[in-house]
Amino acid sequence: MAGLQRTVTVAAPPERVWAVIVDVERWPERIPTVESVQRLDDGPLALGSRTRLRQPRLPEAVWTVTEFADGSSYTWKSKSPGVTVTAAHVVEPHAEGSRLTLALTVSGPLSGIGWLMTRSLTKQYVETEAASIKSAAESTGG
Repeated sequence: MAGLQRTVTVAAPPERVWAVIVDVERWPERIPTVESVQRLDDGPLALGSRTRLRQPRLPEAVWTVTEFADGSSYTWKSKSPGVTVTAAHVVEPHAEGSRLTLALTVSGPLSGIGWLMTRSLTKQYVETEAASIKSAAESTGG
């Protein structure tokens, strides 16, 4: 298994950071590493929710929420032949507002070669996503 994690401090309350990370439909306008998002079910993001996500230079993926703690964290997984990608989004209170942690792991029989091919791009995307979520949460418009 391979993976990475990025943590940033956000000068906004946890509720505002949470609102940004669960509003996945708005990610394409807030996060430059996301080209398009299509929710595959109705209602707010919740356990079992499915979302089709397209990112530059990566195959389109369907992500399914596998863990959900309203207001603090969710984890979703995307599966392709031989590879499972798991992405966690965690918001915690912090003295300066909030702490946002994005973590990604890659597992499965083909994960080693896949990780070798995408590690640099994935690291860049996770760092950009953390910075973009921070910016969106800190802006007055949220």
